[in-house]
Amino acid sequence: MADEVVLLDFWPSFFGMRARIALAEKGIDYQYRDEDLQDKSPLLLQMNPVNKTIPVLVHNGKPICESLIIVQYIDETWKGKSPLLPSNPLQQAQARFWADYVDKKIFPSLRDTWSTTGEQQEAARKEFIEALKVLEGELGEKPYFGGDSFGFLDVSLVPFYSWFYAVEKCGNFSTEAESPKIIAWAKRCMERESVAKSLPDSEKVYSYVLENKKKMGLE
Repeated sequence: MADEVVLLDFWPSFFGMRARIALAEKGIDYQYRDEDLQDKSPLLLQMNPVNKTIPVLVHNGKPICESLIIVQYIDETWKGKSPLLPSNPLQQAQARFWADYVDKKIFPSLRDTWSTTGEQQEAARKEFIEALKVLEGELGEKPYFGGDSFGFLDVSLVPFYSWFYAVEKCGNFSTEAESPKIIAWAKRCMERESVAKSLPDSEKVYSYVLENKKKMGLE
């Protein structure tokens, strides 16, 4: 009996993109369900009753929640192709540390760069750039964060690339000018089919951001 895999997601969600990339890397067939976060489906509320958020991976009727946990689950469940986490425990711990850094530094600063104004936006923009520079130091001269192989930290960070254009437009800066190594790395990742087909068009994301800024009274 084939696995039944369903992904409850929302198209511009970088967290959901992580799951999409991991599934694509493994070659897993799955059913994609785009959620209306203003009117959440009964299935989403049933599968994630605690946080009521996406993404949720439903594997043979059982839910797995939170994007980094989902990526690890996918990697451990479908081991035969494209390992995402290294086998070495120390390297695993380091990859998880940096993925947590992305969630604690990149996510909030990117969000606040487009969703605030004035001094708060400027502070967020600076924090965003500083966090990217820290990640550039971790990347070094390697093609991917794990070395020669595309892996867990790459999956964790590259979805944010689809939002860079919108954030640059809102914050009036160039990510490439500030963090050229990160942009070169992101473009390298985009050459992978798993990434290219999982990330939405940057212009579409920017339109989504403008709609939300209007709703928030920021335009």
